[in-house]
Amino acid sequence: MDPYDSRQADELATLLALHDHGSFAAAGRSLQRHPSVLSRRLGGLEQRLGIRLVERTTRQLRFTDEGERLVERLRLAARLITEAQQEASLGAAEVRGRLRLALPGAMGRRWLSGLLADFALAYPHVTLEAEYADRFVDIVGEGFDAAIRIGELADNRLVAKKLGNHLRILCASPGYLGTHGEPQVPADLAKHNCLLFSGLRSLPEWRLTCGSGQQSVRVRGSLTSNDNEALLEAACRGAGIIAGGDWLMGDELEAGRLVRVLPAWQLDVAAGIYLVRPSARLNTAALTAFRRWVEAHFQDGLPWQQRKDLI
Repeated sequence: MDPYDSRQADELATLLALHDHGSFAAAGRSLQRHPSVLSRRLGGLEQRLGIRLVERTTRQLRFTDEGERLVERLRLAARLITEAQQEASLGAAEVRGRLRLALPGAMGRRWLSGLLADFALAYPHVTLEAEYADRFVDIVGEGFDAAIRIGELADNRLVAKKLGNHLRILCASPGYLGTHGEPQVPADLAKHNCLLFSGLRSLPEWRLTCGSGQQSVRVRGSLTSNDNEALLEAACRGAGIIAGGDWLMGDELEAGRLVRVLPAWQLDVAAGIYLVRPSARLNTAALTAFRRWVEAHFQDGLPWQQRKDLI
């Protein structure tokens, strides 16, 4: 397919208009063409691709999975073309465009919000849309340009740059340990009140690693939450033992509100923190600038891991 063939461009424009407006009549008004013209264009596109893109009924249109994916890619291509034209008109003197970013909730607020603000100041012509969430984000399906992701990567559609290792450590308040005693071996955790993060896939087990040794402990506790900061507050108040990222614990360890528990052991030792994006072939000037900004920020290591005596 020649993307510069005007007839084929008309077909693609028809597909996008149908997706936006939901009917041939409404799309025809948008494009100032008779609905029958749009029907022929859609038929020609489907015949050329050899696949059904839209299911038609007398009442509505329903896009197939293949049709939805094609629309998603076309919108991304349209945005890239727009940004390329903007950059060309400026002689590439200024980086501009729009970036949709997916950032982890608690860690993003603590350690990435300042970085994002500084980037916005440095690149005032880049429009940022940042979503902070601890849920799993489908970066490709939800139209994000890039994300910071914690944990293991299983999506082979993503290009990833590892920023550092993610350490999940065990901590408790001095008050809790003074009352309930300090675990000496992982099996002791089964006797303690453990504060449980519902996003941990292995629950109700904590899978601990020490060098080449591994142990799994079935834990229980009076508080389970999907919010790391809520669990952190509970741990600082003496409610139990928390297993959380070192990025979460650093300030509290330094202030003495928490101390390490079983310091030789940790969870998810193989996990990392990554900058990910859908494809290396779809870089824009704004995305390239953001990637370089993040990599420069973390080139000397993760800031919360500078406290070697604590972590």
